[in-house]
Amino acid sequence: MSTTTAEHAALIESAARLGVTLDARAAAQLFSLLDELSRWNKTYNLTAIGERHDMIVRHLLDSLAVWPLLEGSRIIDVGTGAGFPGLPLAIVDPSRQFTLLDSNGKKVRFVGHVARTLELANVQPVHARVEMFSPPTAYDTVVTRAFAPLPELLDKVAGLCGPQTLVLAMKGRRQRAEREGIPVGWQIEADRDLSIPGLEEARHVVALRRMV
Repeated sequence: MSTTTAEHAALIESAARLGVTLDARAAAQLFSLLDELSRWNKTYNLTAIGERHDMIVRHLLDSLAVWPLLEGSRIIDVGTGAGFPGLPLAIVDPSRQFTLLDSNGKKVRFVGHVARTLELANVQPVHARVEMFSPPTAYDTVVTRAFAPLPELLDKVAGLCGPQTLVLAMKGRRQRAEREGIPVGWQIEADRDLSIPGLEEARHVVALRRMV
């Protein structure tokens, strides 16, 4: 699936509205990611989103919206699925190392394929359940997108976190009840709306950290 100059320009402009500066190479890689996703999706059913415009908005721009909040050099995307938000974030930020973790083998194989095809040396795919994954050191930022309610999410990612680790939980519409029952020792630092160009549905991100 080829891209046009207008598509590239529109993506670069939309990313800039999110605080992300895209050069021509990164934009081309993001479209190559979508091309590979479309190709694999015909066989492996990796995503229900198949229309080109929706893929740009819901996969690329939605993923990039959290980039300004990332901290540190070691990032893990928990429940990455077919690589979102981890792959777009890794493409636009080659100076950081991204671990993309999921329990679905075919989706992790796709992530590995994309990392090799696009020569993303900063991407490490991991096929595992998060509660069974034990990294040698804590991550700087843990990112999740529509992964689990906050109490369950924090319980599952606790083994990835140190005292300074930032947890970014990307969510849809706010659910007040979800904020209840947050495990002792955690605090919400921020709850920010995300304005995704071209997307009408509500998006927000909750930033959490362990209390020291």
